[in-house]
Amino acid sequence: MVELKTAGEIDAMAAAGKIVADALAAVRENARVGVTLLELDAIAADVISGAGASPVFLNYAPHGASPFPGVICASVNDAVVHGIPDAYRLKDGDLISIDGGAKLDGWCGDSAISFVVGQGRREDQALIDAADQALALGIAAAIPGNRLGDIGAAIGNHARGLGYGMLADHGGHGIGREMHEGPDVPNEGRVGKGLRLRPGLVIAIEPMLIADGTDDYRHDADGWTLRTLTGARAAHSEHTVAITEDGPVILTR
Repeated sequence: MVELKTAGEIDAMAAAGKIVADALAAVRENARVGVTLLELDAIAADVISGAGASPVFLNYAPHGASPFPGVICASVNDAVVHGIPDAYRLKDGDLISIDGGAKLDGWCGDSAISFVVGQGRREDQALIDAADQALALGIAAAIPGNRLGDIGAAIGNHARGLGYGMLADHGGHGIGREMHEGPDVPNEGRVGKGLRLRPGLVIAIEPMLIADGTDDYRHDADGWTLRTLTGARAAHSEHTVAITEDGPVILTR
């Protein structure tokens, strides 16, 4: 079901989104060579709990899956999304994607960033920049009267035009009182097709790009982590966005 939010509810979601943004910023600031993913998870947990919110990823178990054990998803190098924080120590040149979510007063925020640890490769930064640009283009298309296909076309045309792959069968989603609500938000689409965008709709837009132009993935034995099938590196960029009469408003900036 697709639920439209009131202006007051969007404000409440922005408060949750601010906490997510603060948690991701703290993780990025502390993501140095030698730091473990578990240490980054603890940093995010402290920011979220310190703000009076709760982590929405922790113990999340959709469709009978095993409960997710982390506050954040920490996906390194060829891991695209859903990486479980563990004792892995970050190395110079690692490309890491951090996805985080928080719930405050019953409302959720969800966002993701990708960055390089230490001295990275130019091609990794280009991949991250492309994911960020695709996200910005998708957000720009999220205006009343447009359709979901306009968002997908903006994201997909940019990523494909640069030669990047896109994680198959995955995209964004509606968000509100639950982290995942309707509608599904595709990362590829046709202009003018799909659900019409109306003020009050709040969605998470999240391009997931793969460096070598492939789309396929495999599951790790942990049941959560999705890795590129070829070992190519990946980048993930996400914001929670409200569609308003005045245009898109980023709630996790």
